[in-house]
Amino acid sequence: MQNLGINILFEGNNLSRLFSGLWVTARIALISITISCILGIIFGIIMTSNNKLIRVLSRVYLEAVRIIPILVWLFIFYFGLTKVLNIHLAGELVSIIVFTLWGTAEMGDIVRGAITSLPKHQKESGKSIGLTDNQIYFYIIIPQALRRLIPTAINLATRMIKTTSLVVLIGVVEVLKVGQQIIEASIIKNPSASFWIYGFIFFLYFIICYPISLFSKTLEKKWQN
Repeated sequence: MQNLGINILFEGNNLSRLFSGLWVTARIALISITISCILGIIFGIIMTSNNKLIRVLSRVYLEAVRIIPILVWLFIFYFGLTKVLNIHLAGELVSIIVFTLWGTAEMGDIVRGAITSLPKHQKESGKSIGLTDNQIYFYIIIPQALRRLIPTAINLATRMIKTTSLVVLIGVVEVLKVGQQIIEASIIKNPSASFWIYGFIFFLYFIICYPISLFSKTLEKKWQN
């Protein structure tokens, strides 16, 4: 073990530090995903509006989030917006804000696609039995749309979890940052430290994201039958 260099994982409190960093990553992802799911459903319904101005503004927001890289959004909020407004925002809070904006846009488009893919006669049937527009959405449209969007929404969640690795660039001490600190402190006496540390981080991301991805594929296959 000494010759291989894997002992770097077990020296001092390295292992517990890595898991603490993983918790920061998971916390950012969980909060962002939760808020994005709620706001995304609302945004998706808004995107189906017949009002042309609302549809245009929604499209502008969606495309702005998609076209501009997440890293640039992180820099805009952390280095730019805070200076312009003369306020201090912690890196973790900025990360949650940016990932929520991204997740809401993507989730909204998923919801919009799921709703618009439903046959038009669903709404017409609801109106024929005297349901209001709100009742049609809550009792007919949304329950059917959820079945279609959940697998895609789960895939979005895995993308958000993996992309949280970018927050290290605005100083958030998450699992990747902790790994870098450990490597820098031990690279001289353990030249293979980067291999074992990054390999372990890869394993941590894998055991979180792979089961979620499998669950999404299982749901998709089950509901296609």
